Amino acid sequence: MDHGLFYGSFVQTYLQRDVRDLANVGDENGFLRFLRGCAARTGQMLNLQDLCRDVDINHATGKRWLSILESSGIVYILQPFHSNISKRLIKTPKLYFLDTGLAAWLTQWSTPEPLEAGAMAGAFFETWVVSEVVKSWWHNGREAPIFYYRDRDGREIDLVIHQDGQLCPVEIKRSATAGREAVRHFHALESLGLPIGPGALISIGDTRLPLTPTIQAIPAYYL
Repeated sequence: MDHGLFYGSFVQTYLQRDVRDLANVGDENGFLRFLRGCAARTGQMLNLQDLCRDVDINHATGKRWLSILESSGIVYILQPFHSNISKRLIKTPKLYFLDTGLAAWLTQWSTPEPLEAGAMAGAFFETWVVSEVVKSWWHNGREAPIFYYRDRDGREIDLVIHQDGQLCPVEIKRSATAGREAVRHFHALESLGLPIGPGALISIGDTRLPLTPTIQAIPAYYL
């Protein structure tokens, strides 16, 4: 089936059945604008106030609609990791679509080639990786113990897996040549006072290899 026809039918069914009937969303056009606005922000820190202003809805409506998208499995809200030890973390979540095909259709990318060459290529690659990581836990009946890290000095780590009392950092790069420079912020986790576990750099490279004794470069197709 043509992907445009598939996703167009999906969105129409989703709007009519799940959203209108179950969530009592009266403004279908407004909700579709909100859905497209979210897709345009996949892989980014979520400023709900700006999003609501751009799609011409009030903040309370946007907050409710975002909850609908999250509970129906359309988007995933990645929270920042925080602890009582550190007071310097940014506390804004990041937004990810769980279906990059749907996000691409909503943002009007008709074929892979222009998307791959465009400004959103990195965000879509990161979105796909995060969605696969989330689904790997869900498929085993578990919530994904994942967060992201960003401090006020601008040091950011795409994913932090908090499991068994330790933090495992993961960086995501749409590059075949990413190396140690890409994981330079991993040491920032030391300030949180928790044990640091093995880390990973997920990229479009084709070979798994060690970057350091505790960090592996892992091709995305391993996911």
